[in-house]
Amino acid sequence: MHAHLIDWTNLLVRVFHLIAGISWIGSSFYFMWLDATVEKLSPEKKDVEGELWMVHGGGFYIVEKRFMTAATMPKTLHWFKWEATLTWISGIVMLGLVYYLNPQAYLLPAGSSLSGVAAIGVSLSLIALAWIIYDLLWASPLGERFNGKVALALSFLLMAAAGYYLCYFFSGRGAFIHIGAMLGTLMVANVWMRILPSQQKMIDATARGDTPDYSQGKKGKRRSVHNSYMTFPVLILMLSGHYPALYSGSLSWLVLLLLFFIGAGIRHVMIARMRKTNADWVLLPVAAAFVAVVLITSPPTGGFAGVGTNEQAGEQGVVPASEVMEIIQKRCVSCHSATPTDKDFPIAPNGVAFDTIEQVVAMKNGILNRSVETNTMPFANRTQMTSAERVRLGAWIKAGAQKTP
Repeated sequence: MHAHLIDWTNLLVRVFHLIAGISWIGSSFYFMWLDATVEKLSPEKKDVEGELWMVHGGGFYIVEKRFMTAATMPKTLHWFKWEATLTWISGIVMLGLVYYLNPQAYLLPAGSSLSGVAAIGVSLSLIALAWIIYDLLWASPLGERFNGKVALALSFLLMAAAGYYLCYFFSGRGAFIHIGAMLGTLMVANVWMRILPSQQKMIDATARGDTPDYSQGKKGKRRSVHNSYMTFPVLILMLSGHYPALYSGSLSWLVLLLLFFIGAGIRHVMIARMRKTNADWVLLPVAAAFVAVVLITSPPTGGFAGVGTNEQAGEQGVVPASEVMEIIQKRCVSCHSATPTDKDFPIAPNGVAFDTIEQVVAMKNGILNRSVETNTMPFANRTQMTSAERVRLGAWIKAGAQKTP
């Protein structure tokens, strides 16, 4: 009953997180597009910086970007802030449900010397520290040097160091999700600590009848642009948990950095096109980074990842089904069974069970991909499947996965 309640809570929070995230990203993308698209259409409107006509849902709309004065200050201003807040809160709750309730299952690698409490402490400390370092860096004079390029380079190097550190102490899946959580925290902190206060200072000045300091708006806008660039990397890292090949290899830290570059690079091209500038050349290094990810996460040509070549598998001779079932029983059925014995997985993951040879044969392609070619199963190799066992499984599948003893 306890596991069932956790599953339902996880599902509900996950759906809420998805809806809140769509709302936040949607409004963020819309305003980035709007800011890049408005133009001066009516010179006689001195207090209008830019305007834009749009059509949607059978209606016509005009949006104006204005210079505010006390006389034109509206009675009601609509803020876009709770989408970010609810996305972050639900994300932290999910982090707790999936990674903190049972750190040994997903957060820590097999055989880790860290305790669960220590791992959670490291996790929370790094998430908080990420904001402190990022904010100090971009608020310092370095944030202005060479149009922010110095701070950008330092930010990327710091994230690379964090990624390498996390991939060493945490499981690959745990490391990837934590970089995503760190970036998400930077985004929501930007909203509440920098963007909203800058806007409020301008509103307060206008309400007093003073001319607002529009440099405050520019400072807030820069953080908003940062948020936009981080959006795609965060989405990619959130989805990475469903693709173990991305985070299971020895170069997972490099894959993480490449994925960040791919996401930010694609977003850069999109923003440049909105501003009617040409940055399509960025697609070339983005494509190169994607090819690098594919090569790094692919098994060696003609062989099984880390367990030898196809020729070596062929030299194994005929592998009887009885030996395959012995390996499966020893390494897999503690989780993948109608009655799992692993306390962390009381229900077979994805409903996949290997209690009979027929069930094993039915999943032979998945076994070949996950346990032989990419070494991503058993999860975190918690049952210590050996390279020799992987070769034997691969040889049996390559020979036709016969059910006979």
